[in-house]
Amino acid sequence: MLILSIDTSAIASAALLRTVPASDGVKASAAVVGSFATVDTRSHAEVLVPGIQSLFGDAAVEGPALDAIVVGVGPGPFTGLRSGIAAARMLSFVWNVPLHGVMSLDALAWDVSHNGYRAQDQDQDPTTGPPPPDRNPAGGDFLVATDARRKEVYWARYSQDGTLLAVPHVGPAAELPALPAFGAGAGLYREDLLARGCTVPDAFADAQPTAASLGLSAAVGLVDGGRLLASSPLYLRESDAKVPGPRKRAL
Repeated sequence: MLILSIDTSAIASAALLRTVPASDGVKASAAVVGSFATVDTRSHAEVLVPGIQSLFGDAAVEGPALDAIVVGVGPGPFTGLRSGIAAARMLSFVWNVPLHGVMSLDALAWDVSHNGYRAQDQDQDPTTGPPPPDRNPAGGDFLVATDARRKEVYWARYSQDGTLLAVPHVGPAAELPALPAFGAGAGLYREDLLARGCTVPDAFADAQPTAASLGLSAAVGLVDGGRLLASSPLYLRESDAKVPGPRKRAL
């Protein structure tokens, strides 16, 4: 199964992933074939489509050969999030490929629970080395947070294996539960979180959701026939734009 993954909830990113179904007692897995990501959080519309196009440079990998497209549905800012979802919907329609939504914070949760982190941020016996890659550095429930601007964060709580425990929220960092917090939102408001009783590992203090991790978090479920979300954006805030009211009479 070949999957195109797109996320613009923070940075603009895209990835191609190939899945391997379970067989002979070996669990289903997925690998990233190619990926693209920016560091700019404000240039999604300009860079996303060229970035996606760069993934299909190999003539043997064509759009119509895709089995699925997954897109991060947020939470995230209105303009950036719309860029990714609109591109995913357009490609799904043109290529006639099924489209699935994934909550963007799940990408960070996947990184925390599956990729581990460099262990310089916690006390450890130097003879044992860092924790294995599949060990969640939080050791239990944890939070992921991205920058929501307006001095707030988008955040959600996950169990040790990366399972979402509750719907995502938006609010001040000072109101988060006292748990380990990962992601650029946590790094941005480190002092508020530390005062709250959270820990903020340096290795994840700048981490943003990426399409590669988003695709990996969704791939195994797709292989097993699981259901993902629709592609409706998850904004969590009301739009600042308002529909104008009726014009006032001059007389």
